[in-house]
Parts: sequence; structure tokens; C-alpha cells
Amino acid sequence: MISPLENLTGPGKPLKAEGPDAKEFAGLVRSGLARLADAGNAALSLEGRFDLAYNAAHALCLAALRRHGYRSANRYIVFQLLPHTLGLGPEVWRVLAKCHDMRNQSEYEGILDVDERIVVDLIAASRAVAAKLDVLPPVGGT
Repeated sequence: MISPLENLTGPGKPLKAEGPDAKEFAGLVRSGLARLADAGNAALSLEGRFDLAYNAAHALCLAALRRHGYRSANRYIVFQLLPHTLGLGPEVWRVLAKCHDMRNQSEYEGILDVDERIVVDLIAASRAVAAKLDVLPPVGGT
């Protein structure tokens, strides 16, 4: 039976099979955790905290995908695949998907309308991803 990740590989599809790399995985996790820690700094602007938390979430979700031996052609799919990469449900990936849309609106249209609630939810979702990654065996381990 073909896995959901394997089903998304091939010409014109969003994933490319590429063996996991322990160094890359560790770098993505390290970067994600550093940004996540900074996102919790209430002295920073709400927009800055949002940006840090979003980029933390992306790095952590990408690490999960890379750990499975795949590389993404687009940013959004790393959030959608959380049920398959880390077993996380819609309570996490929907927050991340909403924040991805908000990030795109900011990047491409100059509109970023964030409030404390979405930043808190984004940080919580990112922490849920980090917690799942933290209990996984090392890349290449069992």
C-alpha cells in the first residue's frame, strides 16, 4: 500500500523523495526552537512575534517531513501533512494553515492583521509540533 507521502511524489506533485539527513534535521529543529523561544518574548512587537512563531512552525514541520525522507516544493504542504508526519490533528495544522494564509497576505499584499490570540495559538501549535519531534528517535535510529 502506498503511503500518503509517497502518493504525493512524482512529476507535477508537491513532494520529492530525498533521504533524511541528520545534520539538516538537527539544524531545522535548532532554528525552529530558537525562533519559538524568541516568539514568546512579550517585549517584541506582535507582528515580530507572529513572524518568529510562523517561521519556527515552518522549520519544525519541514524537519518532520525531511525526517520521513521527503522535500516539499511549497511551504503550505508541510502543515497539511502533520497528520502523516507527526500524527497531529486539525487542532494544530488548521492554526498553522490559517497563519500561513496570514503570512502570505502580509508578504504579498502588505496586510498583516494579527492579534494576541492568533499569536498565542500559533505559539501553542508550534510547541505541539516541537513536543512531537522531541520524543522521536534520532534520524537514522530506531
